[in-house]
Amino acid sequence: MRTPSPWTRFLLLPLAAVLTSQLIAEDAKPKTGKAEEVKKAVIPEDLVGDEHVREEFGVNEFTTPSIRRLFEMMDGLGSLSYENLKRPVNDKVPADRVSVSLRLGTLIADGFLVVQCEKVEEMQGIGRAMLKMAKGLGAGSRVNKHTQSLLEHSIKGNWSDLRAELARTQADVEAEMVQLRDTDIAHLISLGGWIRAFDISTQAVAENYSEEKSRHLARRDIVEYYMINLETLHPDIQKREPVSTLMEAMRALLPLVDVPEGKSMTPEEVKTLHENAALLEEIVSESTK
Repeated sequence: MRTPSPWTRFLLLPLAAVLTSQLIAEDAKPKTGKAEEVKKAVIPEDLVGDEHVREEFGVNEFTTPSIRRLFEMMDGLGSLSYENLKRPVNDKVPADRVSVSLRLGTLIADGFLVVQCEKVEEMQGIGRAMLKMAKGLGAGSRVNKHTQSLLEHSIKGNWSDLRAELARTQADVEAEMVQLRDTDIAHLISLGGWIRAFDISTQAVAENYSEEKSRHLARRDIVEYYMINLETLHPDIQKREPVSTLMEAMRALLPLVDVPEGKSMTPEEVKTLHENAALLEEIVSESTK
């Protein structure tokens, strides 16, 4: 069986929270409408870990990796240019829960970038924006207790403790969504996080190209994984913007990532891939203004 490299795991791990969406599979139907069968995405075996953190919040029945693993896998990216990869923090809470969920996911990914680059001054704005989005989803009380710790750890430069606190924050939000029986939201949070992480990773490789790094960007299975899980969302959500547009954009992305295993991409191909990743991120950003 293929053993994912640290770079590949970085791309895979934002899929974490999407696993909770499988709880609604009995009621959700694929967009194709074929028979009564619901397609299920295959969960990568290497994404299981940190069960003690999940047990702390009563969600140990899910085989979802903690946020800590994403930080560990991001180390494989090498030095990142925060100035080139950062974006303005948008803390305006959208009117609908779909957009709020996507926004929270992208903010979590921005938090990953802040910690990786150790930009103390940036964590406060992102942390406060995360809290606003969590309140919009009804999980504010859970996230609020973590926010102060996040800020304190960032000010002190306690990056290891900050990573652990972010892992607990993610698990706590998931626990609240499960309690509210709103697992669609957990899926969309994960989708937003993956889109932003994919945007960051493709830009990083485009700006600092190497054949080895490019080998792990073109992963059709990752895109298909998300598309299959989008089809488990409630039909009303699938028809709603920006989800419907995202699904179309991801279908257009498929040919670009249909590359033989182990084959590197050219700088031009990486640039095109990043343009499409940036389009996905733009769709999410426009929906949350």
